[in-house]
Amino acid sequence: MVQKAQLPDHRPFRVTNRQVLAIAIPMALAYLTTPFIGLVDTAVVGRFGDVALLGGLATGAVVFDVVFTPFNFLRSGTTGLVAQAVGRGDIPEEKATFWRAFSMAAISGMLMVLLSPLIAAIGEWFMHADQPVAAAMDLYIRIRLISAPAALINYAILGYFLGRGKAALGLFLQLFVNGTNVAFSIVLGIYLDWGIAGVAWGTVCSEVIAMVAGMAVLVGRFRNVPKVSLQHTFNMAAMRRMLQLNGDIMIRSLALMGAYMLFTRQGAQLGALTLAANAVLMHVFFAGAYFLDGFAAAAEQLVGRAVGALNRPAFSGAVRLTAAWAFTLSGFTSIVVYLFGEQLIGAMTKAADVRAEAVLYLPWAAFATMSGVLASQMNGVFIGASWSRDMRNTMLMSFAAFVAVLFSFGQMFGNHGLWSALHVFLLLRGISLLLVMPRRVRTAFAER
Repeated sequence: MVQKAQLPDHRPFRVTNRQVLAIAIPMALAYLTTPFIGLVDTAVVGRFGDVALLGGLATGAVVFDVVFTPFNFLRSGTTGLVAQAVGRGDIPEEKATFWRAFSMAAISGMLMVLLSPLIAAIGEWFMHADQPVAAAMDLYIRIRLISAPAALINYAILGYFLGRGKAALGLFLQLFVNGTNVAFSIVLGIYLDWGIAGVAWGTVCSEVIAMVAGMAVLVGRFRNVPKVSLQHTFNMAAMRRMLQLNGDIMIRSLALMGAYMLFTRQGAQLGALTLAANAVLMHVFFAGAYFLDGFAAAAEQLVGRAVGALNRPAFSGAVRLTAAWAFTLSGFTSIVVYLFGEQLIGAMTKAADVRAEAVLYLPWAAFATMSGVLASQMNGVFIGASWSRDMRNTMLMSFAAFVAVLFSFGQMFGNHGLWSALHVFLLLRGISLLLVMPRRVRTAFAER
């Protein structure tokens, strides 16, 4: 039997700077640890002195980005729905939301495992690499995909904890999975001399161990929560809502990934030097974006809780404070990158011509963080409130404008045109969501 869910009692709660930072800082740190894994894996494989192995690792990582990025909805969608249940005081629904996400993650992960030969074959065809590189990539992909069910379930676990506002626990789990990944990759890759296979198996082991640890914490918590029937958990209306939300977020993620891939492709048309310089500068941009993702995560939880409680003052406070912190940090980050960007570029590449080319376009990358801050924060707001259709539609509109500007400005201004198109894309995403928000707020809080 399901204990009757509590209805919203509209108890006021005030969003404070402390609440925002308690979520944003741990999540920013958690996101910042992720690129470290790629550096360690590259260092481990690089010790073997085989260019083909490094090429296989790099191309395999690109394939995984393409395959796994669309499934970020398992984290963000779960966060928004759990946060809304927290706002309503509906504890059974928090539990049911997690099990729905868990089921989707497990099924999707198993399908990836079954389709791993096809995914590897498509990856080899798309990358069109030399045979030694293709062989290394095939081995890496097939092994890594074994971890797909555990990896996707970990997305759902992190989404649940973040929805509950337990960002510190989310940080611990991220540090745990990344730390064990590093340890296993070094031991299996170097000490057991498994090479690229050891790096792949290291990821598999770390994802499985992290899943077991996360589920142990959840099961312990769920013992103190009223039991929820299968009928309630897999209620068709609730499942449809989650599928629609997740589908919209997936489309948004695919469009975002497509924009970055198209930007890279057009840069390649301008020559290898421009391609290499843009790759370095995009790393600079993404490093700044990781900080902003922490405040987007704070917006997801606090806005979701406010919408669930039908608490408009709390909603306004969450939007205002996460925006203030995100804009402040983005401005600081942009200035630091602009002032010290040349040193950052020098640390990433020793090729003098690539350094010189990257420095030429450094201002574009440095201030891209400021252009993208509103989009990042608004995404957090809309995901927390489950206004996914608007987020999907504005993303597709922004992507269409980006494509038009990219090709026209790229022809007229070269790489400066490509970077200006990226800024237009980032600004349009944020401004369009900001313009839509007042109408959605009036609808969501109409009964207040």
